[in-house]
Amino acid sequence: MHDFTRRDFVVAALASGFALAVQPLAAETILTPADGLDAGLVEIPTADGKIPAYRAQPAGKRGLALVLVVQEIFGVHEHIKDVCRRLARLGYLAVAPELYARQGDVARIEDIQTILQTVVAKVPDAQVMADLDACVAWARASGAADGTRLAVTGFCWGGRITWLYSVHNPQLKAGVAWYGRLEGQATANMPRHPLELARELKVPVLGLYGGADSGIPLDSVERMKAALAQ
Repeated sequence: MHDFTRRDFVVAALASGFALAVQPLAAETILTPADGLDAGLVEIPTADGKIPAYRAQPAGKRGLALVLVVQEIFGVHEHIKDVCRRLARLGYLAVAPELYARQGDVARIEDIQTILQTVVAKVPDAQVMADLDACVAWARASGAADGTRLAVTGFCWGGRITWLYSVHNPQLKAGVAWYGRLEGQATANMPRHPLELARELKVPVLGLYGGADSGIPLDSVERMKAALAQ
């Protein structure tokens, strides 16, 4: 069993908003109101305990389509929660699990490289896939989701996860990856990357990549497009 004291810290971070690394909030930051919504923290049962998550849905509604919202490296900060509320206003149940809950509290780390080395690198892809599966099971068991309409979207680190989960779960109806790494060196925690899995993909995925984004080289995107076309 993992250390649940660490998860308590993560719950506190979820409640506090943006991670320190992305403070302060800009004046133009979108803040979608929660009126008319059931929105807030929930606990998702997993095989080794519970993980915190933020969820938003139209108040009093059941049998909704479910959208899994996958965090970037800064965790489930205010922007990710706002995305959930926007989706809820469109009639969806949106759930953003804290996928680093076992490894560390990124809200208390300001340096990006420290986040990557001390937390993100320790998060196994297999753990993430299982946690997203647990979110689906929780939503179905609660009756909030109808069990048949399911999508995933993710940002940066979560963009890569969007591709992986779209291969992992063929029951998905769609995925939307907001940038995110497509290829890289294999590690024990990240044994395969989206480009290697492209031919196994059975789910429609929209990949959104910027031409001026030096973090995701255009030749990597072109290789992904070629692999998907085969």
